[in-house]
Amino acid sequence: MSKLDQVLILDPPADLRFKGPFTDVVTTNLKLKNPSDKRVCFKVKTTAPRRYCVRPNSGVIDAGATVIISVMLQPFDYDPNEKSKHKFMVQTIFAPPNVSDMDSLWKDAKPEDLMDSKLRCVFELPSENDKVNDVEATKAAPVMNSVKAEPSPVPVTASPDDSEMKKVLEKCKRLQAEMNKLAEENRQLKDEGLRMRKVPRSDHMTTNSTSLLGREASTASLPSLLVVIAAIFIGFFLGKFIL
Repeated sequence: MSKLDQVLILDPPADLRFKGPFTDVVTTNLKLKNPSDKRVCFKVKTTAPRRYCVRPNSGVIDAGATVIISVMLQPFDYDPNEKSKHKFMVQTIFAPPNVSDMDSLWKDAKPEDLMDSKLRCVFELPSENDKVNDVEATKAAPVMNSVKAEPSPVPVTASPDDSEMKKVLEKCKRLQAEMNKLAEENRQLKDEGLRMRKVPRSDHMTTNSTSLLGREASTASLPSLLVVIAAIFIGFFLGKFIL
């Protein structure tokens, strides 16, 4: 009885290509598609089991389903003059109605029920264009990381010094308002004094005028004193916060 043709569709169909450099694990994928209306059991074998890691290396593919196999080549010292002799084989068999023990299934399988496909391993070094692209990507990576690492603006909160400065400014405003009020009173007193000077003098009026002039002089000196005190007060606090 002739051997059955492979029911699965393999992608790639013949070669498993691994692109170096081979200083780290190199992974390539193998796609297994089941176009039939039956479940298919599969098993992946290789001539160099110590050099490769295959996940999954066996299983069952439902009708119309697809499975991706990851084939990982372990790091090694690559010699371009050495021709690769590594090969893989995908072995398959139609699954019985109830599959419980996969080991027994493969052990008891008849040779005429088995199907297989063979693939050879091809090692490739990156081309010059690929090297240039890798270098450019490596240079661009730190720039992108620096942009991402740029801290976002932090909202500015009022410090204790700012609060004290606000209090000083409020006191200055209150002093300014008081000085304006005193200046207005001083102006009114001056107007009253001028009116009193125009009235005929008498002893009684002279006494009143003298008292008014005394009040005027004392009131006029008061804003000047407050201005000096306020200037010293403001200069002290501004010098404290600025220096």
